[in-house]
Amino acid sequence: MRLAFLRTPRGIFAAVVLLVFALMPWIGPLVGQPYLLEIFIRIMIWSIAAISLNLILGFGGMISFGHAAYIGIGGYTMGILSYYEIYSGWLHWPMALLTSGLAALVFGAICLRTRGVYFIMITLAFAQMFYFLSVSAEEYGSDDGLPLDQRSEFALGGGQFDISDNHIFYYVAFAFMLLSLFVTYKIVNSRFGMVVRGAKSNEPRMQAVGFPTYRYKLACFVLSGMGCGLAGVLEANFEMYVSPDMLFWTRSGELIFMVVLGGMGSLFGPVAGTAVYLLLSEFLSEMPGLKEHWHLVFGPFLVLVVLFARKGIDGLFEMRPQRRAAAEGATGD
Repeated sequence: MRLAFLRTPRGIFAAVVLLVFALMPWIGPLVGQPYLLEIFIRIMIWSIAAISLNLILGFGGMISFGHAAYIGIGGYTMGILSYYEIYSGWLHWPMALLTSGLAALVFGAICLRTRGVYFIMITLAFAQMFYFLSVSAEEYGSDDGLPLDQRSEFALGGGQFDISDNHIFYYVAFAFMLLSLFVTYKIVNSRFGMVVRGAKSNEPRMQAVGFPTYRYKLACFVLSGMGCGLAGVLEANFEMYVSPDMLFWTRSGELIFMVVLGGMGSLFGPVAGTAVYLLLSEFLSEMPGLKEHWHLVFGPFLVLVVLFARKGIDGLFEMRPQRRAAAEGATGD
């Protein structure tokens, strides 16, 4: 089955994109564009956040307009620890996951008692609450942000795993992006994931057969928040800077755009959507005459995608039913 998937258009597309990611540290200098390394690091960090949001948005039907809050919480956790000269990555990264997970647990416990537009608005309200909290924290830079002295340190025996080099950091981000895809695949195809997906389709029926859907959805919400916390600590390490902009509602909107553009409810869609979103915005912002007004082109593009490609980029590689049946029947591989 897995080998058969790799022969499908969707599988080939995913394999090619991941190969490009793996080889980008060499491809960039070969084409005379070494700055692509930094662009692709950003793409992978945002992909991790988009994959995490897709877990509740695409598979769970929970439209969160405040997931940037968990990115900011993860980033500020590292930033505050570094401010007090605590540089150990063995503390930074678990603490970032813990704080973002606890915040998602508290917020989710309240937000999931609402439905529809009320759920959207209350997630936005919680995110803005943390945004204004970070703006008012004068000790940590307020709206000027908090610069970091160095990246996380990982002591290994008598040596150290150094992520200060961008090439090493690139593959750390790449590994975590692959891990996020793998964990999401395992979750959505497990019994836990089936309950969450079933609650999206018909929650009263799932409750009628005995599943406590609230607890399942809350656990899914917490896992999603922790994934964004991981993206936050990666972004803080990469940028060497944290600021309230990490938590602002427009960041949450961009995350939703990435998921929708790539294809909600698909495994690889968020990665493709993030890559297209960031590469296209980078290209348009560098065009003469569009540097400050590139949104005038990008906005209509997103509208067209929503109107005419509702399954996003991933939907373009969806097999027709006859071909899908033939591929699924090839179990002899």
